[in-house]
Amino acid sequence: MRLLFITSNRIGDAIMSTGVLGHLMETLDNPDIMVACGPVAAPLFAGAPGVSKVHVMRKEKYSLHWWRLLRATFGTRWDVVVDIRGSATAYVLRAGKRFVLKPDHVKPRVEHIGGVLGLNPPPSPRLWPSEITRARAKALLPEGVPILAIGPTANWPKKMWPQERFAELVQAITGPGGRLESGHLLLTGGPGEQAQVKALYNCVPQDRLIDQIGADLIDTYAQFERAALFVGNDSGLMHLAAAAGIPTLGLFGPTRDDLYAPWGDNCASIRGGRTCDEITSDPTYDFDSPDSAMTDLSVDQVVRAASDLFDKATNRQGH
Repeated sequence: MRLLFITSNRIGDAIMSTGVLGHLMETLDNPDIMVACGPVAAPLFAGAPGVSKVHVMRKEKYSLHWWRLLRATFGTRWDVVVDIRGSATAYVLRAGKRFVLKPDHVKPRVEHIGGVLGLNPPPSPRLWPSEITRARAKALLPEGVPILAIGPTANWPKKMWPQERFAELVQAITGPGGRLESGHLLLTGGPGEQAQVKALYNCVPQDRLIDQIGADLIDTYAQFERAALFVGNDSGLMHLAAAAGIPTLGLFGPTRDDLYAPWGDNCASIRGGRTCDEITSDPTYDFDSPDSAMTDLSVDQVVRAASDLFDKATNRQGH
């Protein structure tokens, strides 16, 4: 049983497609899987059950990356081809069954992706860390200590909540009377993003700071599995935390929470007083400026939303 699964270049979209891949792993007869995706998303699939090859699609001029994928797959007769990218590739290859995602800008993205197989409700995203990876996370994150994970960066400055507010949030949640009083801070982000989060390195005592900026995605996923709560911008890390099943609060501004809010029973999203359209249609809005477009979202609002989410998740576990 040969399965070709074509998914996104972006980390967040690739993570949101993992529920469909997991469904195929469980329902097909011992599939031999090839995943095609972008380089930043590739580590998500490298150790997944049944995945024998990850074909990395590095974007090239004249769409040469698609031709390279075609060359790598054309000689195989595939039992199933699933194309989350909605390309023409699935129609060119020899395939028993082919499923190609059509555009949809109305449904939440996880529902949209699940619809490629007609799955309703859609399977929730999840990843497949090894026992060694989970052992590393266990060694890094102490037992019996509440851990607040945050994702304060993003691939676009406009959708980054100000760092000083993240620092206030951490102090409110892990400080005296906070939901995770005396908790440790798990600081996450992409490679080289330390300079963007300088304000956060001193918001807790150093013995309570776990700096994982630039860590491998699968390692971060295993770390998230051990955290009590995640708060972060609309980013791949937000979707990674949601897939790990922990209470996940996504902060939104100039992007659409109706499509990209974190997915799962333990998830929620929040924005300030303006919708995405109101933010982006403001005459003073500058797409290319490095200024945050989320200054109307207050620390108090986020603290309340994070505390409510944590309480609901705790009560759900208790029942």
